[in-house]
Amino acid sequence: MKLPRGLARFNKRVTNPIQRRWAPYVAPWAMVEHVGRKSGTRYSIPVLAWVDGDKVSIVLGYGRNSDWVRNVEAAGGFEMTRRGQHLHVVNPRVVASDSPDIAAGARSAARRVEHVLTGTIAGETA
Repeated sequence: MKLPRGLARFNKRVTNPIQRRWAPYVAPWAMVEHVGRKSGTRYSIPVLAWVDGDKVSIVLGYGRNSDWVRNVEAAGGFEMTRRGQHLHVVNPRVVASDSPDIAAGARSAARRVEHVLTGTIAGETA
């Protein structure tokens, strides 16, 4: 189920600024930091992310064509803060929600959406 774009606009203006305060510290929430592929502007958005070893899975509630998803795919990686740890994630790719590549903890939430962004943790950043 893909969430409506109207909800995305509401969350961008109202909910996300509130979630930015605690999302980097409370799992399964995390903050994804990425750079706009056209503007070069740095962005930071709250997401639901699960980690399994060096694998990261982010449930895509608004679908695979969200700007931030296209930005991280074009860049080939992104930074993420989860549970207070700053992580560098590489090789982001969108997979079907029933893919075996999804982190174990994300499988339940993934059943409610069509796609999940997966990536590999390359290490911690400062």
